[in-house]
Amino acid sequence: MTLRLTAEPAFYLPEELRHKGEPSAWAKMTRPGQPIHSFLEAAFFDEARSLWLSDVPYGRVFRVSPEGAWEVMHRIDGEPHAMRIAPDGRHIAVDYRQGLIELTGHDSYNVLTTGFEGQSFLGLSDMCYGKDGTLWFTDSGRTSLSDPRGRVYCISAAGDMRLLLDRVPYSNGICLSPDGAWLYIAATRANQVWRLSTCLPEMGQPMAGTFLQLSGGLGPDGLATNARGWLAVAQAQAGRAYVFDELGDPIAEVRLPKGLWTTSVTFHPDDQTRLFIVDAQTGTVFTVDIPD
Repeated sequence: MTLRLTAEPAFYLPEELRHKGEPSAWAKMTRPGQPIHSFLEAAFFDEARSLWLSDVPYGRVFRVSPEGAWEVMHRIDGEPHAMRIAPDGRHIAVDYRQGLIELTGHDSYNVLTTGFEGQSFLGLSDMCYGKDGTLWFTDSGRTSLSDPRGRVYCISAAGDMRLLLDRVPYSNGICLSPDGAWLYIAATRANQVWRLSTCLPEMGQPMAGTFLQLSGGLGPDGLATNARGWLAVAQAQAGRAYVFDELGDPIAEVRLPKGLWTTSVTFHPDDQTRLFIVDAQTGTVFTVDIPD
């Protein structure tokens, strides 16, 4: 039986950090006619247990202390959909407008690549690192079922880049199973989560299959796993998140008390049953304990 739970607010974007001017070009494209104070994505915890969040339309990356203090760590002329701390300590981001970049200071960055084999990225979306240092990332652009050209790439620790998939209807959230054997990909516009083995063939594209078929909302956005192998899914524009076990059986459905723009999920590193859920509509991070 699937648990039905309601999350509680944990952190609010402070009023002084809410954008009050003209919406950015990205905000106008994705939410036309609406005032957009921020659009929070890509939650993750660092080793100090601070929570990091990307603010796509206004080029910001926030760090939230365990006590709830917000700090703008990066602010660039870009649209960072996600940022992660690389194994060597660098701050690497997938930026919808700039490509794959390294954030080198508060307001500076270096572009690492804008495409692959002479073809520009469509618009990068999400990323994750494997324990071996491999970077996995998605390139969604504005793809959909009518134009399923979304891509998935990886870059090895040695720097070799490879195109894995190029027929995904909006490749979005991405994460690895705790043992690194499986890669999960949100195919947002198909309302599916795909899965493929990280033991890649020497040549060509790997076999990929549908791990989850969802319904409602826009489709899955951010993904996260915990040490137990649970997979959490942020269901975009539905105000909820789902948690499944390693076989894909449902564990819990978590509703948000307010907000529908569910973008991101992450488990707390010290409590593998505590899930954090980001709502971009209200600028709120919610939390819930999943009974085991």
